[in-house]
Amino acid sequence: MTTIRCVECGFPYPDEGVPFRCPSCGGVFDYDDAPNFSLDSLQNHLPGYWRYRACFDLLEGAPVVTLGEGNTPLLWDVVEDQPIALKMESMNPSGSYKDRGSAVLVSQLLGRGVNEAVEDSSGNAGASFAAYAARAGINCRIYVPESASGPKRRQIEMYGAELVAVPGPRSEAARAVLREAEKGVPYASHAYLPFGLMGIATIAYEIWEQLGKKAPGSLIAPVGHGGLLLGIVRGFSALKNAGYIGRVPYYVGVQAAVCDPVVRAFHNGLNALNTAGEGDTLAEGVRVRQPVRGKALVEEIQRSGGDFVAVDEREILESYGELGRRGYYVEPTSALVWAALKKQFHQLPQPVVAVISGIGLKYYPSNEIH
Repeated sequence: MTTIRCVECGFPYPDEGVPFRCPSCGGVFDYDDAPNFSLDSLQNHLPGYWRYRACFDLLEGAPVVTLGEGNTPLLWDVVEDQPIALKMESMNPSGSYKDRGSAVLVSQLLGRGVNEAVEDSSGNAGASFAAYAARAGINCRIYVPESASGPKRRQIEMYGAELVAVPGPRSEAARAVLREAEKGVPYASHAYLPFGLMGIATIAYEIWEQLGKKAPGSLIAPVGHGGLLLGIVRGFSALKNAGYIGRVPYYVGVQAAVCDPVVRAFHNGLNALNTAGEGDTLAEGVRVRQPVRGKALVEEIQRSGGDFVAVDEREILESYGELGRRGYYVEPTSALVWAALKKQFHQLPQPVVAVISGIGLKYYPSNEIH
């Protein structure tokens, strides 16, 4: 069984409560290894991705909290006469991959006796947490930047959560929720709390099954705080550690050029994590200037093999429109992977899987797409 420890001082995660940072040094908590995966441990009587429950490292007695997350389609398309697969995480219950993390997170919260919590988000994580909190009977308050798209804000409110719109960029919403957390309100952070990574790792398990129990040659995903790609990396590492695959994919993480801290850190050293701006971008889901999982993600990709790339707003807009014309209604954050695919296609080991992280219903376009 893996253990959660502070990455700075090694302090173990306490058995009670849900501290989002290390009480000893203020560091970030993380798992000390990849999940433990075994086909023998699958619980096929449980719904959806909960068949992987044994991989989640839940507290004994933690409940199954589900809205039907997981089991998302892997759809095949063609780019320059070559097959490309799209993992449609946009088809999760609240419309984004965040549901995989939220289900495990809320189960952990219930197992630890939490009945109210706060969270901050550019929109998708907040909507997802609000949905699962409603399902579980947890009262929640969600802080979002004032610029968060209207559909996401409406979705949060429809789940019965209290919505707090914070003026300024995404980082201001993070600062506002931290002030609440310092008062003692449980902070159910999708970024700081590591629990959800175990749920996100199931994307890797499903892709492996959908490809006939094989790993893809390459995998492309958007990067904000880093949890999506990090969870997938750990999922494929679990498969490799268990002997189910001989190699992991070549990973490509994608950020918007106006806010690209992980790209900078990968190519220029970890000190460059703090040099990125926080410019306006269509890809609001990755507008994260100080990614909580940035360091861990860079180190994982340096070990396993891969790259991080930045795409500009014109490329995001063009890819958003092109995906629509192919029949995929995605939010602009998901268009990052298509833009990166077009830039790097001939360099990528085949087959390529790109993760479509969120549905287009989350976003009202301000520009006409031709």
